[in-house]
Amino acid sequence: MDYKARQERLQTSLHKNRIDALLVTHLSNIRYLCGFTGSAGALLVSESKCVFFTDRRYAEQVKEEVKGAKTIVSPTGPLSSVGEWLKSNWKSRSQRLGIEAESITVGARQRLAKALPRGFLLKASPPLVERARMVKDKNEIGRMRDAARVGAKIFDRALETLRPGISEMEVAGEMEFAARHAGADEMSFPTIIASGKRSALPHGRASQATIPSRGFVVCDFGVILAGYCSDETRTVHVGKPSREAKAAYEAVLAAQEAATKTVKAGITAEEVDAAARKVLKQAGLAGYFTHSTGHGVGLEIHESPRIAAGQKEVLQPGMAITIEPGVYLPGKWGIRIEDTVVVTNHGCEVITPTSKELLVI
Repeated sequence: MDYKARQERLQTSLHKNRIDALLVTHLSNIRYLCGFTGSAGALLVSESKCVFFTDRRYAEQVKEEVKGAKTIVSPTGPLSSVGEWLKSNWKSRSQRLGIEAESITVGARQRLAKALPRGFLLKASPPLVERARMVKDKNEIGRMRDAARVGAKIFDRALETLRPGISEMEVAGEMEFAARHAGADEMSFPTIIASGKRSALPHGRASQATIPSRGFVVCDFGVILAGYCSDETRTVHVGKPSREAKAAYEAVLAAQEAATKTVKAGITAEEVDAAARKVLKQAGLAGYFTHSTGHGVGLEIHESPRIAAGQKEVLQPGMAITIEPGVYLPGKWGIRIEDTVVVTNHGCEVITPTSKELLVI
């Protein structure tokens, strides 16, 4: 990863956003900018400097991981260290220090304000790093392809395990064991195995409920590999599906494929969402599609852009997004089909290599 180039691009954006330095505290943003993977740190970025602060637990780790930034290891917390360093090293008495308002607590902000030298003004910064992270480079896309391949393998394990009478938790456990065995850092999120009536819960995490003898099973899963997330959903049917169930599945699949075909550079996020909703409306199922069509994915499972109505973000080559329409009939069943795709100039690359045909178990 070219951390220095990422830092330089951020540095050039500070002045036009009317801040003299940005204090990066969101851990995923820190990892993106300098490579640190620990749980305590802060990265101070000015137009001429990048300084990373952490505590003594990470004294050895920073030597291996942190790139492009000076490191300060202190017995105090990172925010206190920032204040101490600024008192000794910052010449100007009046500065605008940008903070990541979405990732810093009220208490942490108060501690930071108390630690800073006089004359510093804390200012909520625009999501500068998050916007940079939306477009992935070749190395990032390569890692995401690898994560998606591991995700496909653990779905194979789900299909080997899934049968009437076994609990949703057991299926999820087998998938998660397979993920670790394949080298995954961890799961992208708690695995969703939602069967029968529970399939109508869009985020129905695996429970002790047993797989019924007949009905849909929504399997939503992902792994983190080398820091990058995969995200995929497949819905299978246990027992012979009814004509209504088949028709609903085909409608969701058509909506998912229509949205995927819409994806290309220059299209807005809301246009992709609209393509999926149009198909479901024609099938009389639009009222049962209760969430957005997708989201960005990368170092975190949910990133910008959001693929939803009213979202004017223009898609760019290198963005990695999910396409995941679904329908949910309370007390009856639910269906969701999801791929992760990478935006290209003329379309998109689907990186989740799993069949979407209705599997009957």
